[in-house]
Amino acid sequence: MKYAFLGAGKMASAIIQGMLRGKDCAVSDIVAACPEPDLLESLAKATSVRGVTSNEEAATAGEVVLLCVKPADVAEAIWQSGTGLAGKLLISIVAGLPIETLKELAPASRIIRAMPNAAAMVGCSATAFAADDDATDDDLAVAEAVFSCIGKVYPVQEKMLNAVTGLSGSGPAYIFLVIEALSDGGVAAGLPRKLSLDLAVQTVFGAAEMVAATSQHPAILREMVTSPAGTTISGLAELENRSVRSAFIEAVCVATGRAQDIAGS
Repeated sequence: MKYAFLGAGKMASAIIQGMLRGKDCAVSDIVAACPEPDLLESLAKATSVRGVTSNEEAATAGEVVLLCVKPADVAEAIWQSGTGLAGKLLISIVAGLPIETLKELAPASRIIRAMPNAAAMVGCSATAFAADDDATDDDLAVAEAVFSCIGKVYPVQEKMLNAVTGLSGSGPAYIFLVIEALSDGGVAAGLPRKLSLDLAVQTVFGAAEMVAATSQHPAILREMVTSPAGTTISGLAELENRSVRSAFIEAVCVATGRAQDIAGS
């Protein structure tokens, strides 16, 4: 199968690299379009795929077209693709842009809307996707295969995708902030910078692995490591005093609202 990417930024590069690692897709099966020569050059160095400046040329060459541009560039990218999108599967990873809008811009295409995240760059993305009514079972299988190359995949109803954006789409940035704060806390308590950062990274990684491996609710695991009158409950009490839990909940809700704003703009 031939794939065309409209856009050659970091996420497009991450998806392409994942597809090539999967070995079901060859370099010759992919073409990417971007008006910026520097991005095409960077993509070529990372993946060796062919880059072109014409969206129509790329869309015409692909059987499946992946839309990986900024929200403000979507209408132009689709318009520039011309008849190259007709009758094809269009997979959009554009945050906040609903299937209804994509269908208005590309009425002759079958649409799948997906939300991967930055961890795609290391093959650990959480990607959710939804399809329009015209998408076939084969189309769903294509999307599943593409995004499985960069992590775990979750089919959802489209109405959930803005919340997905607020949680897992923006979520890596929240966790980067947590790692940075834990590391800074270690330094403030007397640890060397590198050791403190290494400990913070491994602690976050290990905690996530515990949740995944045990399938236990995080609250149960939290209780397991919280001894009466111990160090952990003291730290947790301070976090609760600072409303850290509420801040994270609100961050997801605010990011979800921003995704809804993008959809309406």
